[in-house]
Order: sequence, then C-alpha cells, then structure tokens
Amino acid sequence: MQSADAKFNRRSLLQTLRHYSTEVHNMEQTVLLPSLLRDVPSDGFMDCDAAENSRDLYENYLLLKAIKNTVESGLFPYNDAKAKNHASLHEGLEPLLEADPEALFHFHLRGLFTVMATLTNKSQSLTEKYLDIIGISR
Repeated sequence: MQSADAKFNRRSLLQTLRHYSTEVHNMEQTVLLPSLLRDVPSDGFMDCDAAENSRDLYENYLLLKAIKNTVESGLFPYNDAKAKNHASLHEGLEPLLEADPEALFHFHLRGLFTVMATLTNKSQSLTEKYLDIIGISR
C-alpha cells in the first residue's frame, strides 16, 4: 500500500481539483433524476461523522455540486450560521498561525488533498448508488 505522501507527490493540487470536478460532472450527467435520491439514507455511503450520516443521498448530491461550483469559481458563499458553528475550530487553530509558514502550508495542503480525495470518492459512490437504484450496473 502506498503512503499518503507518495500518493500526493504524484498529483498536483490542480490535477486533484480537476479530478474532483470531472467526477462531479460525471455524477451530474448520470443522475438524471436527483429526486430519486431523496430519503435514501447515506449510511454505508462513506465513512463520515454523525452529522454527515444524517444527510440523505439527495443532500449529499447537492453538497457535492455546491463544492464543485466553489472549486471552479473560486468564490464561496458566506454563511454566517456555519461560521458561528465553526468558531471553536478557528480558536483551536490559533497556535498554528504562529508556526513556520512552510510547515503550515504543508499541513493545510495535505488536509486539502485528503478532503478532495474523500469528496471525489463520495461523488463516485453516489453515482454508483444512483445506477443501482435505477437498475443499471457498470
């Protein structure tokens, strides 16, 4: 099995973001009736925290599309409610801001690669689950 660092060394951030956008585009082209994903539980969909598991596949579909739009446009909507919910996270990161900038950059880059890989896998899984729902196998 490859180490995570070796995997990241072979892919640039731009390639990773393109791969994610491509997979979500594929998902959008495949999922012709997103409403079929309503009320389909996402348990077993991916290993995620409890808040993520409370979403159905339709909500995950919308989330993956919204993130794709953010990745492609470079603009992200400001949501005051979410910002307040994550205030404690920002407080916990304060000591990191005083760290070596290069180390901090690598820390965030590794995290971004991990998140993008997870989201890409979610998009692929959602597409496969939709095909199962409509009775088409790959």
